[in-house]
Amino acid sequence: MPASHRRTNLSDGREILFFQDPDSPAPVIAADPRPHESRPDSGTLRFDVLTGEWVAVATHRQTRTHLPAAAECPLCPSLPDRPTEIPAADFDVAVFENRFPSLGPGLGGVPSSHTVDNTLAEAAPDSIDSVTSALSGPGYGRCEVVVFSSEHTGSFADLGTDRARTVIDAWANRTAELSALPGIEQVFMFENRGEEIGVTMNHPHGQIYAYPYVTPHTAITSARAHEHLRRTGRPLLGDVLAFEREAGERMIIDTDHFSAFVPFAARWPIEVHIVPHRQVGSVDELDDTERDDLARVYPEVLQRIDGLYPSPTPYIAAWHQAPVNSADRRAEWLHLEITSPRRAENKLKFLAGSEAAMGAFVGDVSAEETAARLRAVTLTPIAEAVVPVTANETLAANETLAANESLATDDQEGGRR
Repeated sequence: MPASHRRTNLSDGREILFFQDPDSPAPVIAADPRPHESRPDSGTLRFDVLTGEWVAVATHRQTRTHLPAAAECPLCPSLPDRPTEIPAADFDVAVFENRFPSLGPGLGGVPSSHTVDNTLAEAAPDSIDSVTSALSGPGYGRCEVVVFSSEHTGSFADLGTDRARTVIDAWANRTAELSALPGIEQVFMFENRGEEIGVTMNHPHGQIYAYPYVTPHTAITSARAHEHLRRTGRPLLGDVLAFEREAGERMIIDTDHFSAFVPFAARWPIEVHIVPHRQVGSVDELDDTERDDLARVYPEVLQRIDGLYPSPTPYIAAWHQAPVNSADRRAEWLHLEITSPRRAENKLKFLAGSEAAMGAFVGDVSAEETAARLRAVTLTPIAEAVVPVTANETLAANETLAANESLATDDQEGGRR
């Protein structure tokens, strides 16, 4: 059964939602005591005529919070003398509109690339105003932050299945609601983990972008999926899934409802795809049984990734969902892609000339080798919380655990840290 939730507004009008774990007490939500501040105007979208892609310009993000100390973290619960983005003394999962959005807060559509191309073709060469108007528009959309826990330390891999399920339910809720907003064409959920990736806050959290257009990557993969369906009558990712399950050598986890594997043509030193066995286009279409299974599979994959090296591994976890207005959702297949640039304990893969300029990737390790290493990781069980504990009690427990782990001998195939 989906997690229950409550919603309210912050002092500047931004919406915040609280999602509860099973049998968890409802959070005590206070009024946001911070003074009202005007929200930033929507940024700008500029059209690149060479690639046919939109580029968002959001200059107000230059002042966003950057790696605050734990005592100043805006994602922690509020204290009487230190209000944060979350007006509650404790919570399970919180979702709120980003204070520094890349897109929004305004909503609306953007011209299609076809419309832009036609406008440019018809514009007089010396008509700068008409060309500029065709090449830009308001940066409509919506950006949200998903806070996985009230605790400042930890990671998604540490959450346990109950909390992971609550996050999945929050994703499903937001996918459905954001997809219904005016002008939204794609909903993208993701997590950046690790300063090496470029995170600006270490508190465990993810983000959601609701775009007013279909992103370039999704446009390409969706077009290929539709063409495959037209030619064969079968979904493309369904054929890929069958291929990987039969081959087996790149498979990491294979349950009744999900498979996790390193893709045949992996681009990154660590790359894992998690794919449901049933064809669905988005997270909100998963049923209760599938969500429960995903809540076990997803954290285990992250635990195995963290178990490869003595220190936590940076990664990007990206949900690929069907465009909101897909012409034929039978071609679309929900999946999660987890990628990391870590190619050795103290080495990262940087995107240089070939990858960054040409989009032509060169792999550093084989997919089969990465899959074998991930399968070989020995997992450390994560206990589910039996009774509610306060944020301070949990923080103390986390600090004790971290101190004990720092004394342990590193083991390449031992549990993750």
